[in-house]
Amino acid sequence: MRVRPSAIPEVVILEPEVHADERGFFLETFRQDTLRDAGIATPWVQDNHSRSVRGVLRGMHFSVGGGQAKLVRCARGAVWDVAVDIRRGSPTFGRWAAVTLDDVAHRQVHIPVGFAHGFFVLSEVADVVYRCSAYYDSETERAFAWDDPDVAIAWPEAPSNVSARDASAPRLAEIADRLPFVYRESDAVSTASHSRR
Repeated sequence: MRVRPSAIPEVVILEPEVHADERGFFLETFRQDTLRDAGIATPWVQDNHSRSVRGVLRGMHFSVGGGQAKLVRCARGAVWDVAVDIRRGSPTFGRWAAVTLDDVAHRQVHIPVGFAHGFFVLSEVADVVYRCSAYYDSETERAFAWDDPDVAIAWPEAPSNVSARDASAPRLAEIADRLPFVYRESDAVSTASHSRR
């Protein structure tokens, strides 16, 4: 497993070793010891699987309360996956990092607590699978506008399908002072210190 930095150090991209031949491929999608060696000691409690068609945009979602970390991969098709730092006081507050996740390279991205998450579907169909550090709770689910001009995410193209909830989400600045996530110096991650395999 190779560990790559993203535009925001705490958002870590994981590249597995894919064993492919004329029959197909094999790879490990989850190994707790590998993640621990990469500096990710998140306790996982729930797996989710979503299917979306081309042009769908989902985001930008996050959970309040204790928050929710995610380990995201695309098991079928391709998506452009985005994380936005929403930790008050963070030097990268409101900044975003993006990576293409697909069923060829099989990259995964670790999105820590204190980050919002969203993705845009690039293929005809995409299955996104993500492991979560907290159980789903509709009472703690929140979002901010995917097209917030202050955040200015450079989506690959205009979406053709956005849910009503996502379309009516507030701008990040409108909710920033109510966010429970606060940046601490100890949050800073040096990807250079991660073990690389």
